[in-house]
Amino acid sequence: MKKLNKILLLLVLTFSVASMQAQDENNPWAVVIGTNAVDFYAAGNDFLPDGSEGGSLFSEYFNANDHWNIVPSVSYLEVKRYVGDGFSARLSGSFNQIENVGRVSSQDISFYNIGAGVEYNFKNLLNTSVLDPFLGVGAGYYWLDDNGASTFDAGLGLNFWFTDNIAFTVKSSYNTAFEDDNFDYFQHSAGLTISFGGTDTDGDGVYDKDDECPDTPGLAEFNGCPDSDGDGIVDKEDECPDTAGLAEFNGCPDSDEDGIADPNDECPNEAGTEALNGCPDSDNDGVADKNDECPNEAGPEANDGCPYPDSDGDGVLDKDDMCPDVAGTTANNGCPEVTEEVQKELNEYAKTINFATGKTTITKDSEEALEAIIAILDEYPNAKFTVEGHTDSVGSAQNNKRLSEARALSVKSFLVDNGVDEFRLSSAGYGEERPVADNSTRAGRAENRRVEINLMK
Repeated sequence: MKKLNKILLLLVLTFSVASMQAQDENNPWAVVIGTNAVDFYAAGNDFLPDGSEGGSLFSEYFNANDHWNIVPSVSYLEVKRYVGDGFSARLSGSFNQIENVGRVSSQDISFYNIGAGVEYNFKNLLNTSVLDPFLGVGAGYYWLDDNGASTFDAGLGLNFWFTDNIAFTVKSSYNTAFEDDNFDYFQHSAGLTISFGGTDTDGDGVYDKDDECPDTPGLAEFNGCPDSDGDGIVDKEDECPDTAGLAEFNGCPDSDEDGIADPNDECPNEAGTEALNGCPDSDNDGVADKNDECPNEAGPEANDGCPYPDSDGDGVLDKDDMCPDVAGTTANNGCPEVTEEVQKELNEYAKTINFATGKTTITKDSEEALEAIIAILDEYPNAKFTVEGHTDSVGSAQNNKRLSEARALSVKSFLVDNGVDEFRLSSAGYGEERPVADNSTRAGRAENRRVEINLMK
């Protein structure tokens, strides 16, 4: 039964090693080079290779002088491959010269062994980077002179890591033969472990397995990613990788400390408001100073941040003032209103306009009155007027109507020719229709022959 159990254990172990999938871990390969010692006495053999009686298991385990067989040279070689989750597969081989068998010195007997197995390292479990204890099981075969035997091997050891790649390793394994008439033994080894095989594509000292930026040299503290501007934010997460900034702005600076990151700040060197994309507004008119032609006077954006002027001081802004240079009233869009007095003055001048008898030609002596009329009209640039012609009742009504129309048009033409905008004037003739005096008297007829200039309603 003892032999059957050992065979089953060996089969399970071999299957486990074969079925493990190697992982892309840092430095997955390792070589152990050192020396070894073989001790038959403490292995609990009933009889030793020289025929003498052996000790019980672990008897005089540390009696190196009497029981350990050591070759003072490199005599132990082991190759390991990390297979994940703390496990490594191993292959090993060693040679020795057996001089001490129990308490009796023997002639030099050659000893060779090979082995394969699995080890579990506690380094990650213990969260340590220096001391690395491990346990291992496996199977092997040894040759003692001309005799050979299969063994089940169980051992424990300790790696003391000097660097990520070099460790001092000690190990002790118990190797029990499958057959009762073969010998069990302890094998102790000590040597250097050299790990290798990790890939570091960008040469930054962080292996690709742990390198979040495997193609770009970076820093270990950032898992192999660079931080070009040294602001503590890796370039791949830094919206301003070449300028030191703040985490709250995804690595971008806020030079004017207004709470708006420089890339989004149209005025990065002047503290401003979010509403104006980081630009200041000194007069709080909603127009950024950089676009405000009057930064210290509030004004609308439509006027480039400047207040609209009121050139004539009438309370109507120039932009709404139809007469910006002449004081007027709000009701008349900033223009002066034509009063009854002005209207009366106009017609006082207008009734002095004379024409050649029976004609539409304005006489020379009327020019002074016409110039006075023009001066008055210029004071009311948005007002519109009608030039009206009237006659007495002498003659036919038809002829009087025609004559009054022609004389009114003649006055209008004179005013237009002398600078009054034509769109402000219209003309009409009423003949004898609108008398202001009695046509039966000479004085009344004289009053009825007239020109009037009246404000259009």
